[in-house]
Amino acid sequence: MTAVLPDAPATGVVVARGRRARTRRARAVVLVLLLAVVVVAVVALCVGERTYTPVQVLRVLLGEEVPGASFNVGVLRAPRVLTGMLVGLAFGMGGVVFQTMLRNPLASPDIIGVSAGSSAAAVVAITMFGLSGASLSLVAVVAGLGVAAVIYALSWRNGVQGARLVLIGIAVGAMLDSVIAYAMTRAGVYDAGEALRWLTGSLNSAFWAGVGPLAAALAVLVPLLLALARRLPALQLGDDAAAGLGVAPDRSRLYLLLVAVAVIAVATAASGPIAFVAFLSGPIAHRLLRGAGSLVVPAGLVGVLLVLVGDLVGQHLLGHRFPVGVVTGVLGAPYLLWLLARTNRSGGSL
Repeated sequence: MTAVLPDAPATGVVVARGRRARTRRARAVVLVLLLAVVVVAVVALCVGERTYTPVQVLRVLLGEEVPGASFNVGVLRAPRVLTGMLVGLAFGMGGVVFQTMLRNPLASPDIIGVSAGSSAAAVVAITMFGLSGASLSLVAVVAGLGVAAVIYALSWRNGVQGARLVLIGIAVGAMLDSVIAYAMTRAGVYDAGEALRWLTGSLNSAFWAGVGPLAAALAVLVPLLLALARRLPALQLGDDAAAGLGVAPDRSRLYLLLVAVAVIAVATAASGPIAFVAFLSGPIAHRLLRGAGSLVVPAGLVGVLLVLVGDLVGQHLLGHRFPVGVVTGVLGAPYLLWLLARTNRSGGSL
């Protein structure tokens, strides 16, 4: 019996049609997320102790003097919203790069100890050396990079495996939590309060003076991360397949790790470790895309939405004012428990 081979041109048409459908879905998801970000940002600028119309907000943003609104919107709300957008973008993109690169949903910077490195250094700097502002941010960034390098080095054994890096990262994070606890017990009342506000993850200290450096740092790091993220599909296939496709797995993984850590550390230095934004953004973006394209940009936009919506809820809908990290922590903790339970039932490894 003669085997019937599929018609090559017809197969090519089907593949091309599927590729176009995935591209359309990816573009539609990004467009919807962008529109949602714009809507939530406008609401955040309008709503507060005093509510302003979108027209008044637009006039302030265009530089006009509007009694009351110029201060409330231009001085207080606008830098808060911009900072929330920038740190949300950074947490979302950095988190999904970690999860995709290491092929493990638990491999998020706030789970494996990278954010804890920045946090521990910042708390020690606040409580023992009285640092603040730019010097505090620099310490947090350098510490985040240093801790990531330590975790990477301890995880190395003929390459880096996601499960090993996660477990070592959790252990290092636990050690750093002990450092934070010790520093808090040695701190004065004012310094302890300042460190606690920073640890919670908050946009309360967002002013124009900090927006410029944050935007400048991300303007360099985000394009670099996007360029390196083109190697992620090959890395997901395994080291042998990646090498066969011309991608050096160990070197690519190291570059991605360094840039992603830098992005996370810069965001953490600006707002503190906003809980679970990096952890949640990737899975949400994955469910929206359903394999239709790269997760990096959609995850960044999801991170922006999580931060902005969390800040709105914490500031206006709970009866008292809560930092955004409290709200995102309430969202993220149940998902973490569900993920651990699902992994345990399926017999998978962490």
